[in-house]
Amino acid sequence: MKEKKLKYIVLQGLVYASAFLTVAALVWILYYVVEKGIGRIDFQFIFGDAKEGGIWPMIVTTFWAILASLALATPIGIMAAIYMVEYARPGRVVRLIRFATESLAGIPSIIYGLFGMIFFVTKLGLKFSILSGALTLTIMVLPTVIRTTEEALKAVPRSFREASLGLGATKIRTIVRIVLPSAIPGILAAVILGMGRIVGETAAVYLTAGTVPKAPGSIMDSGRTLSVHLYMLAKEGLSFEDAYATATILIFLVACMNLLAKTAAQRLKKG
Repeated sequence: MKEKKLKYIVLQGLVYASAFLTVAALVWILYYVVEKGIGRIDFQFIFGDAKEGGIWPMIVTTFWAILASLALATPIGIMAAIYMVEYARPGRVVRLIRFATESLAGIPSIIYGLFGMIFFVTKLGLKFSILSGALTLTIMVLPTVIRTTEEALKAVPRSFREASLGLGATKIRTIVRIVLPSAIPGILAAVILGMGRIVGETAAVYLTAGTVPKAPGSIMDSGRTLSVHLYMLAKEGLSFEDAYATATILIFLVACMNLLAKTAAQRLKKG
């Protein structure tokens, strides 16, 4: 009895210690970056032109990349997940799709970047542009969107589907009106994860969207995202103070977008 109690106490201690270390690491990283960068941030730094040391063109480019990538990846990922959960029968095809999805998730981002540069930039003639970057990022985030959405759809109770079908609704109507609304929080979680990867990605964007420090006028223009700008500031040793300030803005934007998405998910769930 005493031995069991001792094991329980040790296990509980390890769980608390792991949770504490995780939170402590996050807090330490945030404090380290923000403490070094917050002093450089002012109105001119956020809204100024790149020639004057501002990052406004990079913020605009980052939002272009996020919107374009999610506009492509979200519907494709959701439809693929619906096929996997609602229509596909367990077998070779499903195993092949899952294997391809898991393999895509494990490929280093520099490989995606090289593929995007060769195929989208050179072969398709899209040049260094937001579109080339968005297409490359779409392939990168698809595994995350598909797998997370798939789990969200599986979590919807089978009784919901049976009740809808029993009342005479078609399968597609059941999916659209019953299953998808019930899985909205999980689908939004997939979008949040994909968005986080898009914002933080550097290598793939560097090789496909380019590094022009200018706000793009269209999706066919080249641009420099915040993560690429941060990489160039640090790599070329231009200004580590600006690099830390850019990292602080990047963290702030990601936190705001995550908060907005979670708030939207909670309201949709309550509705």
